[in-house]
Amino acid sequence: MSRTPRWTFRFLPILLVAGAAPAQSQGREELGKPFAYDAGAPLEPKLTPLYEREGVKVHDLLYPSPKGGMVTGYLVAPSGPGPFAGLLFGHWGPGNRTEFLPEAEVYAQAGAVGILIDYPWVRPAPWRVNQGKGFGEPEKDRDSWIAAVVDLRRALDLLLARPGVDKARIGYVGHSYGAQWGAILAAVDRRMKTAVLVGGVPSSESIVMETDDPDVVAFRESAPKAERDRYFEINRPYDAIRYAPHAAPIPLLFQFARYERTFTEAAMKRYYAAASEPKTIRWYETGHDLNDLRVVADRAAWLERHLGLKPTRALFQKRLETDIR
Repeated sequence: MSRTPRWTFRFLPILLVAGAAPAQSQGREELGKPFAYDAGAPLEPKLTPLYEREGVKVHDLLYPSPKGGMVTGYLVAPSGPGPFAGLLFGHWGPGNRTEFLPEAEVYAQAGAVGILIDYPWVRPAPWRVNQGKGFGEPEKDRDSWIAAVVDLRRALDLLLARPGVDKARIGYVGHSYGAQWGAILAAVDRRMKTAVLVGGVPSSESIVMETDDPDVVAFRESAPKAERDRYFEINRPYDAIRYAPHAAPIPLLFQFARYERTFTEAAMKRYYAAASEPKTIRWYETGHDLNDLRVVADRAAWLERHLGLKPTRALFQKRLETDIR
């Protein structure tokens, strides 16, 4: 294992949340059991103002995790009494709460309160919960993934409890790892009106076992087959492709990159095909980041339509010009 490239361990969360067939026969109630928590517990959020610009207030956010410790995040809020839409964001695996912050500020100008959280493995001490290393600690990965989804569900509680937020206009945007959580949320939590799944993959085997990327090939060959099989068996119940068929009636927008380094187009197409209607797919001539202007414009237009936001095109243009200066 010591000869495996260091990037492999950094990206293991992405590589291992990616062939098994979806569990069509499993009901939504059964799927939701691992992600249950006490929704009646006090929310107790702590907000610290960070800055304000263009009528948008950004706060540092802390709230208790149902899985223990504190969740770190941002709350991005428009000025005024509302009513506002609500948006929840899930970052990619090695990222953090900052990934969607510029977008969230623009959406706030367009009339949406946003919450962006850190996953357990990127939070500061003493609340950080590290993931497993390689294939040898599947339970550790499983538990950290479940905690991330539960913390996102708790963030939905916070959004819905905030004065001025319209409970009928709640959306989700998630990238890579965040796209996996979005599929789970859409299946087990019926409070969202729409979800945007950006750069997601279907199941625990498709990347590691289907790609011909040399680094990933070396990584999978570094572990005995029995160890790999055990890892996939333990974590297969949390594959996104098992949950996407149960999202209806929540409309899903899938955004995929043509030039993924390790994701195969066949795997991404299987993921989309498994999802329930209504759904829309978009392909982009870009890589895994999926943050170029066309990608952002498409998801912004989708959120405008489904959440009743104000037009964002001019707001994004102004933000771009401001950042360049």
